[in-house]
This record gives sequence, C-alpha cells and structure tokens, in this order.
Amino acid sequence: MESIGIVNTALLLGSLLVLTGIFSSLIASRFSAPLLLVFLVIGMLAGEDGIGGFVFNDYKIAYFVGSFSLAIILFDGGLRTKLSAFRGVLAPSITLATLGVVLTAAILAVPAVYLFGLSPLEGLLLGAVVASTDAAAVFFLLRAGGLQLKHKVGSTLEIESGTNDPIAVFLTLVLVQLILSGADPSGALLSTLFQQAFFGALFGVLGGYAALTMLNRIHLPSGLHPLFVVAFAIFIFATTAKLNGSGFLAVYIAGLILGNNPVRAFPSIIKFHDAMTWLAQIVMFIVLGLLVTPSELLIYGPMAIVFSMILIFFARPVAVWICLFPFNFNTREKTFVSWVGLRGAVSIFLAAIPMLTQLPNAALYFNVAFFAVFVSLILQGWSINALARKLKLALPRAAAHVSRIELDLPGQTAYELAGYSIVPDSEILSHGVIPSWASLNLVVRGENILKAHEVERLQAGDYAYFLVRPEQAHRMDKLFVSNDDLAVGTRNIFQKIRISGADTMGSLKQLYGLSTTKDQKTLTVGKLFTDKYGPDNITAGSKIFIGSATLVARDITNGFVISADLLLESVSESKRAYPFPRFMSFYREKMKITQNKIRLIRNKK
Repeated sequence: MESIGIVNTALLLGSLLVLTGIFSSLIASRFSAPLLLVFLVIGMLAGEDGIGGFVFNDYKIAYFVGSFSLAIILFDGGLRTKLSAFRGVLAPSITLATLGVVLTAAILAVPAVYLFGLSPLEGLLLGAVVASTDAAAVFFLLRAGGLQLKHKVGSTLEIESGTNDPIAVFLTLVLVQLILSGADPSGALLSTLFQQAFFGALFGVLGGYAALTMLNRIHLPSGLHPLFVVAFAIFIFATTAKLNGSGFLAVYIAGLILGNNPVRAFPSIIKFHDAMTWLAQIVMFIVLGLLVTPSELLIYGPMAIVFSMILIFFARPVAVWICLFPFNFNTREKTFVSWVGLRGAVSIFLAAIPMLTQLPNAALYFNVAFFAVFVSLILQGWSINALARKLKLALPRAAAHVSRIELDLPGQTAYELAGYSIVPDSEILSHGVIPSWASLNLVVRGENILKAHEVERLQAGDYAYFLVRPEQAHRMDKLFVSNDDLAVGTRNIFQKIRISGADTMGSLKQLYGLSTTKDQKTLTVGKLFTDKYGPDNITAGSKIFIGSATLVARDITNGFVISADLLLESVSESKRAYPFPRFMSFYREKMKITQNKIRLIRNKK
C-alpha cells in the first residue's frame, strides 16, 4: 500500500507542476517573459533548494525525458516547415548548423580552459555542450511569440535550429568517449560525424515515406492518426539512434516529408502536435529545472556568467559572420542572426551526458550550461521582438490566421475546408481573384452566413471558407497575408502582367495560351470590357475570367479600359513533394513570361 501511495503522490505532484506551468503562461504572456524560462524557474522552485523541497537527481530519467521531448519538438518543427522556406537559405542555414557549431565550440574552448582550468579537450567539450541553438526556444519564440520575420532571416534561423542539434549531440558524445578512453581525437570526429549524418538522413527519408505511405493507405479509426504519427516519430528516432545515426536529424527530416506531402487527417495531426509540443516543452524544462541545485550554482556563478557573456557577445557573432560571409546577408541580418543564438534545453540535456558517464568535472559542465541557458533566455529571449523591429526585420503584420477542417470524401484524396479572416490589405482584396483549384463555400459577414453565390466580392472583416486540397493549402494561405509581406506574397500563385487596352485577345492567346473563343480573337482588351460591362459600368477592379486567367481593369478613360492586369496562375506545385526544393521550374516559368513580354513589345513596334 505504501508503494501505491508513493505512485499517487508522484502523479499528484507531476500534474500540479504541469498545471502550474500552463497557468503561468498567462502571467508570462502579460509581461512578455520567455515562457521556457518560466518553466525552468518552476522546476527550480519545486526542487530541493526551492519551496517544494523535492529532491530529484536521476539523470537517467532526465536523459529519457529530454530525448523524448526533443524528438517530438524537432519532428513538429519539420512538420511545419514548408520546402519553399528552403529556397535561397538552405546553404547558409546548413553552414550555420554545421560549421557554425564547430566554430562556436572551438572559440569557447579557449575561455573554458582559462576560466575553469580545463584541458583543451575538456574545454572543447564544454564549448560543444552550449554550441547549438535550441529548436524548442527558437521555434517557440519565433512562432508562438507572435513574431513574424522576413522570409530570409526567419527561415534561416528555423532551419539552423532544427538541424544543428545533431552536430552538437555527436560532438559531445565523441568528445566524452575520447576523454574517457584517452584516445587520439584525429579522425574520430570526422568518421563519427559522417556516420551520424548519413544514417540520420537515410532513416529520416525512409521513415518519413514509410509513415506517409501507411497513413494514406491504411484506414485507421478516427482519432488514431495523430497518435500513430507521434509513435512512429519516436520509433524513427530510437531506431536511428540504436544504429548509431543521428535520431534528431532523422525525426526532423521525417517531419519535413510528412509536412510537404498530402497526408490523411493532417489538420488533426497538426492540432494534436500542438498539444504534444507544449507538453514536451513544459515537462522537459521543469525536469531540467528540478535537476538544478541553486546552492551549487553559486559556486560556479561568477565565471559561468563571464563564460555566457563571451558566448553571446563574441563566440556566436564571430561564428555567424564567418559562416554568412559568402552569402548575401546584410549587416542588419547578420546582427540579428547573431543575437538569436538562443540556448535552451538541448544544452542542459547535453550537459547531463557527462553526469551519466561520471566524467571528471561533470558538475561543472552541468552548472555552466545551466547558466548559459538562463542568461540566454533572459537577455536574448526578452529582447528578440524589440531588436527585430529596430533592425526593421519584423513584418508589420502577422501571417493570416487559418482554421482548417479535414473533409475525407469517399473515393477522393482528403480535402480541407480552410477558413481565413480577411484583413484590409490582403492580396485577395487587391485583385479579388480566387485560384481555379480553390472553391469558395461560404462567408461569415457580421452575424450573417452567406453562401458562395450570394457573395459578389469579399470584404475586409469577412471570414471565408474555401474547399482546397491539402497540398495546395499553404499556397492559398499566401493570398490572405498582409501586402506588406511581399516575401511570401502571391507571386508563386499568380503572375501579374500589365497589358494595354489596345492589345487583341488573339495576340494574348498566342503569347500566353489564353482560352479565348473565335469571336473574341479580334477584340481588343478594352472592347472586351466594354461589351461585358458597358461604358458606364466599368470600374477599376472589374474582372473578366478567361479559363484559369483573369483580366482586371486598371486605368479607365471615358469609359474605356486603357490598361489592365493579366493574372496567370503559376504552374501548380507538384502533387508529390520531394525531400528537397524544386528550384528550376520556378525559374523556367519566369524566363517564359519574360520572353513573352519581349515578343509582345516587338509585335507592337
């Protein structure tokens, strides 16, 4: 009976800690505090030197919780990252995630030797423990924190944080093995690096496509799809790690594959992962906070703070500027990337490895890593929003709010009913054209619900629902973001070409392949608008639909259209996504449009 009482007490305390973490998020949001820091403090307060007085020093459990939580967080990061985000930033991101981690660790090895009296190899280990940015911290502060960054900077930071953990993990593991064995480090690092990266990438791709195939071909009972995905992600992580690969890299790649392909029950999977990611972050940071003994921290405090400052103000910036030197990043962008070097649970998690292996100076690694995380979350986590706005890298408006409802239609690939709030300066209001692969279903306007045929034009403040295939849904999102966000605007959905009202429909058909009738071939664009609307009813924004193309009147003089916009739907993204972006189709399409414009100018002459 006593054992049962202990179990019940543990469940009670665990649930209270999680509930405290959840409710503390309300206070943290009010004061703009980094929530991950709040969860860490709750763990410390519940620990042996805090008001809870709970003694927890089981590093095996902490390692297990950390591995599970990081696998969930990294998988979720991959699941939400679109391959289009890799365009133009893949090379700098991977450089930061690999060379950047190694450079940071190497730079920090020097102060580690002088501040703490470590050997060069031990100093390199301490540098490796705190070298990587934390995916949980970066994903949370960039997404849940409400900060909308410009594409180049935001995508670089997210991809870097999602892919640099494996480098730090196997650097730490190899250095621990070398210190324990006293072996010569030459050759060991590179061979282990290659092995971890190769098997991590291989099993990530294989596992991702295996999960994708099973999800779409096996009809699971409703509600089991999200649970299957979580279990399979952990399976991929554990299998890869057992085969001496990087499990963290594997789950991130598997998440990328699932997030960029049509997947049955995807909206429910995403919602479930929201909850799982929150739970993983709360539990992981609370457990790591419980491991910390504040009275021991004071012993290492002064030197650990100096070490943390060197990391934030010297090691990270130097590594970033060296890594981004070959790429087209300006001073403001490199400054911001340098500052968003958030350390988090990964560093404390890695610092637990020397404790598990009973390495000399293990307590030093753990306490210094904790200081690095604590200082990083306070200084950097609290100032990211303000710095992004000061450097003019934050977009004026957040991305469109989207509500998705899955529709599993018999005999069809799953469809989604996507709901959007119409903001005043969104692109959908600018030209009012809906892509041919999307269908307007209903609009909520004030207290009224309007069917599609009752809506002549969308208005700011409307909430509109569209039926769309999941593989096209993220393209649809771009129509509803602010026009200020030109980086993710509609250039990948519509090609906008300014034409003259004197151009004939026949010439436009020849150049752009419009689906015109025989009667329309000899008509000019201006005459086409006059015949449809009459000279007194044409206004700027009047539209004529020609197949999947749209003519939008712009300049009007005396009831005649002088110029118009021709909106051509871009080539649809492939129904099958690939592990890597398809760059060439985008540039081929741009070249074709440019050539057609040149031919049109020549014909006019």
